[in-house]
Amino acid sequence: MKLLILIGLVLLIIAVHQLMRVVELSRQFKNTKEWNVTESDNTFNGKLMLSFGILFFVLLLWQIDRWEDNSLPGAASVHGLNIDSLWNVNMWIITIASILTNGALFYFAYKYSGKDKTKATFLAHDNRLEMAWTIVPAVVLAGIIIFGLKFWNEITDRSTDPNKITIELYAKQFDWSVRYAGQDKTLGLTDYRQIDGGNSVGMDTLDANGYDDIIVKNEFHIPVNREIEFKMRSRDVIHSAFMPHFRAQMNCVPGMITEFKFTPNKTTADMRKDPYVIQLMKGINDARAKDNKEAVEFDYILLCNKICGASHYNMQMTIIVESEKDYNTWIAKQKVVKTLASK
Repeated sequence: MKLLILIGLVLLIIAVHQLMRVVELSRQFKNTKEWNVTESDNTFNGKLMLSFGILFFVLLLWQIDRWEDNSLPGAASVHGLNIDSLWNVNMWIITIASILTNGALFYFAYKYSGKDKTKATFLAHDNRLEMAWTIVPAVVLAGIIIFGLKFWNEITDRSTDPNKITIELYAKQFDWSVRYAGQDKTLGLTDYRQIDGGNSVGMDTLDANGYDDIIVKNEFHIPVNREIEFKMRSRDVIHSAFMPHFRAQMNCVPGMITEFKFTPNKTTADMRKDPYVIQLMKGINDARAKDNKEAVEFDYILLCNKICGASHYNMQMTIIVESEKDYNTWIAKQKVVKTLASK
């Protein structure tokens, strides 16, 4: 099927080329030069431009309708709601400006196509136009920047919540380790020189603050409506901790600790009941069924958003957002570092 489509496209290109050759030959019989543009040529090109403009906007609306149901669901964090609002405002501004400017371009190309008895007016300068297209974009951009910086400062500001949960995301080629601060709410110190098979994140074995830390793999849990403070490290290259549903991303840089915080506001169970998510997962599972793959449920995920090597695609980890009670039950079952070391 794909081969037939390719052959059809090639034949179409050849046909268009031959048609253009016929037009060139017909000009020779009319005794006119190729570069002599007639009024009928201008009118025809103006109509083509208008037709292209209409087709352009029709395809734009089709694309929006076609792909709108394949985007991320609504933000699952408190700060993510602000990011989504800022995104929506920006998209409305861009869409309206694009329709107005491109609509004018296509329409004017048609309306003011060259005519033999019409002389164009040369306008060297107009202060009112200069002021309009300078001030209006400046005001709009200033508003976007001001609100963007406000949200950014709130998001990246250091956590002051005494009830926060502190978690370390440790990246290496090609997986994640997650370390929770224990009862003392303080992560133990680390030392890359102590990394070995039994100490994969390089914890300093002399620091007592790390004895009650908890290290997990494969998936990690966080409670809903509780501030989570992430501290991020990398063993080898720059990775990027990306949690798309929470609108959260921060680079993990070798030799330094980066930070990010957010408060989840929807549990995994809540998201699985969301009508949009149900529809989204149905489309995903329908596609998986065609490849004889098992159906999957919605899960929050931690990804690496840097192309960090050949197995970059493997850097995924499931995030479970649950009630405070369920989280406390889960965390109580996890082994602390001191217990692991003793074994």
